Amino acid sequence: MIDSYASEENKEWIASASVVLRGFALSCESVLHTDLHKIISTAPFRHMITPGGFTMSVAMTNCGSYGWVSGRGGYRYDPNDPLTGKPWPEMPESFLTLAKNAAATAGFDNFISDVCLVNRYEPGAKLSLHQDKDELDFNQPIVSVSLGLPAIFLFGGLKRKDKPVRVPLAHGDVVVWGGADRMRYHGIMPLKENHHPVFGNQRINLTFRKAY
Repeated sequence: MIDSYASEENKEWIASASVVLRGFALSCESVLHTDLHKIISTAPFRHMITPGGFTMSVAMTNCGSYGWVSGRGGYRYDPNDPLTGKPWPEMPESFLTLAKNAAATAGFDNFISDVCLVNRYEPGAKLSLHQDKDELDFNQPIVSVSLGLPAIFLFGGLKRKDKPVRVPLAHGDVVVWGGADRMRYHGIMPLKENHHPVFGNQRINLTFRKAY
């Protein structure tokens, strides 16, 4: 059972419909770590290629009914892992429950994720400002879980030129955004060298979405 918490003092609102739930995933970090290893043993991390031909510094994999993939043909959701041709690993119950509880705590009830994009950041890796816009229903929120090394989350506006705020994220923090904020630009600054006792020299980010 996942015993996540979110008292008002642990909620940090960064916009009208966007909140950081400080330490929300800490109570289930052990089962998340175990389930993560099961996923990557079936669908290993890989550095995807952008449509423009650049290799992403962030390594990625997926679990759930669909997986987010990138290549010369563009960005898309695919039910199968392009490396193996097989379906992505099933989403663990621990992942589903955490995402649903975090979304509900942020005011988004009945969120059932059908894809979890798993990102691995090593020192120097970053994610440029972007929008999550490959999903069909923008009424569904995004739930983002931070594990391992700390990072600086960039949370911008609805236009790329809008100056983002810098939000420090620590192990166990969960960010949820949706509603009027669903299409805000966001990213991650280059990860700094550090060490986490469980996850080592890396940051793992679980991004839950409703693709279809």
